[in-house]
Amino acid sequence: MCGILGICGFEDVSHELVSGLVAIQHRGQDSAGVLTYNDGRFHLHKGSGHVSQVFKKFDISKLCGNVGLAHVRYATIGSTEAMDAQPFAVNYPFGIAMVHNGNVINFVRLREVLNNQYHRMIETDNDVELLLYTFATYLQEKNLEQVGVEDLFETVEFVQEHVRGAYSCLTYIKGMGFLAFTDPYGIRPLIMGKRETEKGTQYIFTSETVVFDYLGYEYVRDLEAGEAVFIDSDNQVHSRILKHQKPAFCVFEYIYFAREDSVFKGRLVATERVRMGKALKARVEAAGVKPDIIIDVPNSAYFFASGLAEKMEVPYRRALAKNPFVGRSFITPSDELRKRVVRQKLNPIRDIVNGRKIAVVDDSIVRGTTSRHIVNLLKEYGAREVYFISASPAVKFPCIYGIDMSVKKELIAAGKTPEQVAEKLNCEKVIYQSVEGLRELYKDLPICDACFSGEYPTGITQEILDQIEDEKMKSDRC
Repeated sequence: MCGILGICGFEDVSHELVSGLVAIQHRGQDSAGVLTYNDGRFHLHKGSGHVSQVFKKFDISKLCGNVGLAHVRYATIGSTEAMDAQPFAVNYPFGIAMVHNGNVINFVRLREVLNNQYHRMIETDNDVELLLYTFATYLQEKNLEQVGVEDLFETVEFVQEHVRGAYSCLTYIKGMGFLAFTDPYGIRPLIMGKRETEKGTQYIFTSETVVFDYLGYEYVRDLEAGEAVFIDSDNQVHSRILKHQKPAFCVFEYIYFAREDSVFKGRLVATERVRMGKALKARVEAAGVKPDIIIDVPNSAYFFASGLAEKMEVPYRRALAKNPFVGRSFITPSDELRKRVVRQKLNPIRDIVNGRKIAVVDDSIVRGTTSRHIVNLLKEYGAREVYFISASPAVKFPCIYGIDMSVKKELIAAGKTPEQVAEKLNCEKVIYQSVEGLRELYKDLPICDACFSGEYPTGITQEILDQIEDEKMKSDRC
């Protein structure tokens, strides 16, 4: 999972690109990068670490340009080193730069085709290289003297037909314009905005609407599944839905990954989390649980917990103090480091915890590292009983679309009952939302819930699952 941002128009975009990345820093902390185009060449700066670290000593004026791409990376597979940081660019044909968010699942086959048939050397483990080279390889077969919008849309369609998985891509083609496109299922978010200037309309594309709030842009719309939008050198907008399948928007965006002040498909994330929290009431009552208080795991679980507390008429309390200077444990590269981060991040408030039966609400239970540590901390601080409640169903299947849950044996719920998970977590009960309950909440929005149900919208083979797991195990995130 990553965060992407692209701006094109009539004003220098370099400072906005860097500032915009800060708004979506939560989507990736491994690396950051910005590329702009000006005076006939690309200008690029990228490196490992947070946005503030990568650009702390860099003169941003060196990135001056009226069009650019930016990226924050969370490496689900491959290296977290700077060479894998985005954006990527090639100088032929024209000069093409690209960023992407998602995960390519047929990467083994694509590497073979690009290397053996088209003699492209793949230098990194980053999927954007496969997307970029597939795009460039098809485009270079066109009559380059007369390439137009139709040729670009045909090229995107070729990519959609041959690259399987989840991807939202932003591309700049030198001398031609700015291109945004999504995979045929629209699994990953991509949102278009604009701002009127004295010289004309400036357009923006990004992973989350919170960037518009930061930079002063107006929301236009979410891109559809399989859609491409091209803004030509005259600033004219062309759009077309190309290879389109039944949409399957990643529901984990609402559950965990996105900021609560972002909006997808007309739905505010904070509101969706409250809805999910309220929907947990029936599950909690069916389990026979009667907590004294309901608490959240900061910060993403607040809205779930407050919604459940309101619906059950049980007091909500903030019982876990959070150190704001420690990052998200879920996107920490290794299990050992994850444990250390959790210990540094959360500390119970004894007077709230002591002697009470506590329902702890979290967005999900993935590996169980954080959950187990929280349960043990609460009991250490005097909790009488602890019930762990997940706003999402049990994560039983690998995510192959870009969230760091690609190894089945790491998933605590895989092959286990809630009772067995509760024993692992050392708590009295574990309560999950059901897959059916989640789907009822989104009956009017087609979602991807493959990590809960095992139903992959793109289809999957055991061979590809094994390849993805093997790639993850060889990466430096294990």
